[in-house]
Amino acid sequence: MAGKFNVKGNIMTVRIGINPITWSNDDVPELGGDTPLETCLAETKQAGYAGTELGGKFPRQTAVLKPIMQRFGLDVISGWYDGRCAEKDIDAEMDAIMPHLQLLKDMGSRHVVYADTSLGRHGAIWDPISKRPSLSDDEWPAYGRKLTKLAERMAQFGVAMAFHHHMGTIVETDEEVGKLMQYTGKEVGLLYDTGHSSFAGGDPLALVKRHVKRIVHVHCKDPRKAILDRARSDDMSFMAAVLEGIFTVPGDGSIDYAPILKTLADNGYSGWLVVEAEQDPKKAHPLTYATMGFKNLSRLAREAGFEVIA
Repeated sequence: MAGKFNVKGNIMTVRIGINPITWSNDDVPELGGDTPLETCLAETKQAGYAGTELGGKFPRQTAVLKPIMQRFGLDVISGWYDGRCAEKDIDAEMDAIMPHLQLLKDMGSRHVVYADTSLGRHGAIWDPISKRPSLSDDEWPAYGRKLTKLAERMAQFGVAMAFHHHMGTIVETDEEVGKLMQYTGKEVGLLYDTGHSSFAGGDPLALVKRHVKRIVHVHCKDPRKAILDRARSDDMSFMAAVLEGIFTVPGDGSIDYAPILKTLADNGYSGWLVVEAEQDPKKAHPLTYATMGFKNLSRLAREAGFEVIA
């Protein structure tokens, strides 16, 4: 899979993938929890995608997962990991993540989606967005050194870190992404997420321009502005906002993706563009929105100067 990404002349190549949260939300099982994995994968392929990130329904044994993915003709792009780097020492964190890294490596994935959910998270998805952990200015330098060492260990193993800035975590805002980039080395790649930047009150275009050289993975979700504004003004929880429909697929919300994708293309990004738009599948028919997301993102990527490859 990794070898498919290259530069053709001066044209950067990308592949379009999706996260299975379109069909089934691991944090809230009532949102598509009864949807079989086979349905998720069959509709992922039907919608046009080349690959998918992992979700809770996916087997975690290579010998079981590989033939399933081959049957549907899909690659495993990556997979989320609830990191605890701010809490654990590096050896303990590396030991904890190794089974996940091994699976990703076996499946040909280049990066792990690493979100540091230290100091709480899971229950916090139902807390007001104002209530979340953070690091003090004094804590950032040591944290950056520690995270860089962890990323170095991952890279040596063969699966690089794509650090996911995420609502409700210690790296949520554009300012905190800036501190992350300031205090870490190049081994800490950035997973750039348009939706989380927007929800956190940031500017996705300014963010991509500022850190484009560190971006190794891209999540594309598109906020519905009226719900975003209400979620921030009413201090809603992350999941309450999701249930209200804060996110949709690229091209169906309020973000202008054209300059964002052009910035990525002009600065040499070559990798996955992943549709990740958590919605209530009873309100947002998964195949309909997956197909819309694929068509919109493929078109926008080509217009920005990428070559989209299967």
